[in-house]
Amino acid sequence: MRASRLVALLLLLQNRGRTTARQLAEELGVSVRTVYRDVEALGAAGIPLYGEAGHAGGYRLVDGYRTRLTGLTADEAQAAFLAALPGAAAALGLGEALATARLKLRAALPAELREHAELIQERFLLDAPGWYGGADRVPHLTAVAAAVWARRAVVLRYRRWRAPEEIERRVEPYGLVLKAGRWYLVAGGPSGVRTYRVDQILGIRPLEDEFAAPDGFRLAGYWKDHLAGFRARLHTAEALVRLTPEGARRLGVAPAGDGWTETRVPIESIDHAHREFLRLGTDVEVVAPAELRDRVAETVRTLAARYEGRP
Repeated sequence: MRASRLVALLLLLQNRGRTTARQLAEELGVSVRTVYRDVEALGAAGIPLYGEAGHAGGYRLVDGYRTRLTGLTADEAQAAFLAALPGAAAALGLGEALATARLKLRAALPAELREHAELIQERFLLDAPGWYGGADRVPHLTAVAAAVWARRAVVLRYRRWRAPEEIERRVEPYGLVLKAGRWYLVAGGPSGVRTYRVDQILGIRPLEDEFAAPDGFRLAGYWKDHLAGFRARLHTAEALVRLTPEGARRLGVAPAGDGWTETRVPIESIDHAHREFLRLGTDVEVVAPAELRDRVAETVRTLAARYEGRP
C-alpha cells in the first residue's frame, strides 16, 4: 500500500510541479504528517526533490528529472479502459488502480499533450445513468467481476420475472456490460448464452471449474445482437390512436394540422400501452384494439368516480 502511494506522490510531483503538502494529502487521501514522512522516504531513496517554504512554496522535483516508473500493472491497465467511467471502476474494485493509472499515463505524455488531456477532463464529463432511476444495489458485483476475470464458473441464485421467480443455475460468466447505469452479466449455461441483471442476483457461489468462452464469441458482438433482438421483440403489435397536436409532439408523430391526427403506433403489450397512453391524458384517444380502448375507458371511469365530489 505505501509503495503504491510513494509512486503516486512521485508522479503527482512530476505531473504538476510545485505542490504543497496539503494538496498532496488531499489528493492521496492521507494526513499532511504522512506526506512529510513519504517525502522523507523518497529523499532517502535518492529521488531529487526539495521543499520551498512560504506562501508560494511546496515540494517539487529538481528541474529535468523524470521518473521511468510509468509502466502499468495489470489492474491499472484494466482500470485504464474504464477511465471514462470512474464510478464503474470503483464498483469493480479498481478505483485506486484507476487513479494510479491516470497518473502514469499523464507522466508518460509530452507536456503539451498532458495539458490537452487535463483540459478535456475539466470540460467533458460522461454521466451514464438515466435521470430518474436510482443507483441499483449490486452487492454481488465484485464477486461476479472476480469470476469474469478468473474465468471460473459460478452457481447463481437469481430472481426473474416469471415463475419460478427464484432459480439456481450453474453458469460460466463471459463478461459484464454496463448499460444506462445498470450492470448485466453475459454468461453461458444449460440453455446457451443468456443475459442476467446483476442487481437481481440473490447469491453467488464460486466454483473451481475453469472454462473458456466459445470459439468466436465476442462480448461486443453478442451485446449488439442481444439489443437488436430485444428491440425486435419489444414492439410486436400496434394501436390506432388519435392525437392532439401536443400528443403528436410528445409521441414524436408529425401532426396532420391544427386538429386531431390519426396514426398507428407500435406497442409492446396491452398492459404496457395502457400505462403509456394514460401518461398522455386528454391528448390521446385510443381507437383500436378494442381491448386496449376498453382498458383505458375503464381506468378513466374509475378515476372520474374517485374524484367526483372532491373539492
